[in-house]
Amino acid sequence: MSILVKNGHIVTVSEDFVGDLLIRNGKVEAIGTNLSDSEAERIIDATGKLVMPGGIDPHVHLDMPFMGTFSSDNYSSGTLAALHGGTTMVIDFILQTQGKSLNDALREWRARSDGNAFGDYSFHMAVTDFNDETAKEIKDIIDKEGITSFKTFMAYKGALMIDDGQMVGLMKEVKRHGGMVTVHATNGDMIDALIAKHKSEGKLSPLYHYLSQPEVTEAEASGRFCDMANYTGVPAYIVHMTCEGALNAVRSASVRNQKIFVETCIQYLILDASLYEKDFEGAKWVMSPPLRQKKDQEALWAGINQGLIQIVGTDHCPFNWYQKLMGKDDFSKIPNGHPAIEHRMELLYSEGVAKGKISLNKYVELSSTNSAKIFGMYPQKGCIAPGSDADIIIFDPEKEHILSASSHHMNVDYSAYEGWKVKGKTESVILRGEIAIDKGEVKVEKGYGQFIKRNKISKIV
Repeated sequence: MSILVKNGHIVTVSEDFVGDLLIRNGKVEAIGTNLSDSEAERIIDATGKLVMPGGIDPHVHLDMPFMGTFSSDNYSSGTLAALHGGTTMVIDFILQTQGKSLNDALREWRARSDGNAFGDYSFHMAVTDFNDETAKEIKDIIDKEGITSFKTFMAYKGALMIDDGQMVGLMKEVKRHGGMVTVHATNGDMIDALIAKHKSEGKLSPLYHYLSQPEVTEAEASGRFCDMANYTGVPAYIVHMTCEGALNAVRSASVRNQKIFVETCIQYLILDASLYEKDFEGAKWVMSPPLRQKKDQEALWAGINQGLIQIVGTDHCPFNWYQKLMGKDDFSKIPNGHPAIEHRMELLYSEGVAKGKISLNKYVELSSTNSAKIFGMYPQKGCIAPGSDADIIIFDPEKEHILSASSHHMNVDYSAYEGWKVKGKTESVILRGEIAIDKGEVKVEKGYGQFIKRNKISKIV
């Protein structure tokens, strides 16, 4: 189908104007004013609407095994919910099982994803057991599979965590082949000791999940990761940054001319740790790292505008309430994660652009373009330019609505944002030239989403 989007307020990282957009054969063909109606089979009047690149969420966990259960959104429900909110592509995490190979994990995740996604997707490879055999797999994972980012954990000892020696070894191998190392940067040993202390004292409510992960645990690990990345020279990225202390570690690294890419998540910009005081209801917001203080929100917004933070993701990892109840008598057994994949684009606009904290151009950077650039998909994804994939959202900046579990499309029976009033709503979504969502109606079938191979990271660093 050829589509002409007319009279829209077109916004990219560098442009902001009213014009027309012609889409043909899945690609953006032309951008201009007064483009001929005869060029298109379908005409969409976008007068008064924002026309922007489809969102890219580089941090989601779909159908993920964790703490004896699975995250409740699979590739079908998760990518469909993302589309409803204006996110046209996600990057999920493959988790290597300790003692098994990276390729074993890749096969397991492909069995879940292939043919099941509504929106486009890619993978990060989480390395939980780096050794001589794992090292041999890195080159083909990058060159043949197009998976160019490798996740590490500095916490969850015995399941996901690697030590500093393994971290340095992985960094050297990944750098050699043109990839990037990303990190969950919290000090696992400190956290485990605090968990044990609180449990021994009978302190078992969700509040103690938060108190077991004080700011210093994230700040210390972030600084240590920056030092190891500086030593090895690997392109490096910190996921889900939450606090001023961790941001200051990156700020300090920049003094020595080091570049560390940083992601925060929408929840850390707008929610705070007071939610953990709601008795067991606080389990809805048990995630790692936990929500922080108001001063940390201020620091993160400032870090965005200072260019220290490049991306706002979600760390979407939903669990239904019966799953959260696994930790009713022990906070350490509450599955970590919260649902947000559908709300990121609208919340970031409402709380960021509409409240004057970020510009429209910065919004496009944070929600789409920087993810495409950092993770090796630009200019195929993340922009509106001739030849790029026609991943486009048409967004009503004035429409107000209320977030609720009764109306969201995520497969979870509560909302972390129940009753939240939002200004701005995704109206229609175009994915690779096909109308995927039209005023809330789904127009594509399960399996339309494609796996996207990514380029080597070294080309953009």
